[in-house]
Amino acid sequence: MRHTAALALLLLPALALANPFPKGDAKIGEKLAKEKNCESCHIKMLGGDGTGIYTRQGRLINTPQALLQRVSACSAQTNAGWFPEDEMNVAAYLNEKFYKFK
Repeated sequence: MRHTAALALLLLPALALANPFPKGDAKIGEKLAKEKNCESCHIKMLGGDGTGIYTRQGRLINTPQALLQRVSACSAQTNAGWFPEDEMNVAAYLNEKFYKFK
């Protein structure tokens, strides 16, 4: 039994690395992003369908922390009125769909 508990403690950091947004819900995040027209702003900035902002060469977002900070900044700039848990959900969605941070 003690070995199982020790193994579980060793695996916890690995599990955390597998999902940088464990408290985020990507399905809720997708809905929030679409409701607040994130894509329309990105289309104005880059054209196309707006998703190029996530996948372009030299993108500025290179860590999970930077992604969460960017989501928070966009929320503030657009007056989205998101709570921290909403921002976490949006970051989880963007990570799942575009960034693939571990």
